[in-house]
Amino acid sequence: MSKVRIPAVAGMFYPDTADELRAVIDQYLQQAATSETITNEHAPKALIAPHAGYVYSGPVAASAYARLKNLDHAIDRVVLLGPAHRIGFTGIAAPDADVFRTPLGDVLLDQQAIMDIIKLPQVSRFDLAHTQEHSLEVQLPFLQETLGAFKLVPLVVGDATPEQVAEVIESLWGGAETLVVISSDLSHYLGYAAAQAIDVQTSAAIKALRPEEITFDQACGCLPVQGLLKVGRQHGMTCDIVDLRNSGDTAGTRDRVVGYGAYVFH
Repeated sequence: MSKVRIPAVAGMFYPDTADELRAVIDQYLQQAATSETITNEHAPKALIAPHAGYVYSGPVAASAYARLKNLDHAIDRVVLLGPAHRIGFTGIAAPDADVFRTPLGDVLLDQQAIMDIIKLPQVSRFDLAHTQEHSLEVQLPFLQETLGAFKLVPLVVGDATPEQVAEVIESLWGGAETLVVISSDLSHYLGYAAAQAIDVQTSAAIKALRPEEITFDQACGCLPVQGLLKVGRQHGMTCDIVDLRNSGDTAGTRDRVVGYGAYVFH
């Protein structure tokens, strides 16, 4: 019998029924639709997308995922990394599950890839890191709606170094069949103008592939972001900033906002 990771934040961060969830995501994707002609040859290799409740960050996340919408889906594996919010631990946590479930259905895990990376000293199976973690979960419905069927390598990043994260990403880099997704919000709980200023600086560092200029005050997913930028620099990647807003632009007040950015790497 398959071991299933049950959704932890369905009904809180996003709708818990398939029809409503699909309608919300499709609306966001339509609003974020790009006029660019994107072919498989120019498909994104990596994305950075935010992970708050959909009412806050969903429109921004959709700006990244819209770049996947019209492909004929050569992508059949997603390597998904996000920061730990619920518990502290050392290293990078892979789950012991076989399947991650959302209201849109089940996503099979790439067990061979997980077995390969747990040979690295910084990676271990640690289900507790995944049980209540939202940073990975909120990305899955967007991936399901844009890619259809794919296998997943979900990793929660705890106390690790950017170099350790980069080593894991590099080992899973693969070819056109593999998409890397980093889950991260930007600044937290600043005033609107202050948040805009720091998020512009963070976005400039991301676009220029300068991981050393990004701190935890700038991005809660600092370590996964830094790891991706290190690998991206090695591979000569380019980055497009496709959206940059905050909760004061989407659904919240402007006295204390959270920043959200969407970035696409080729």
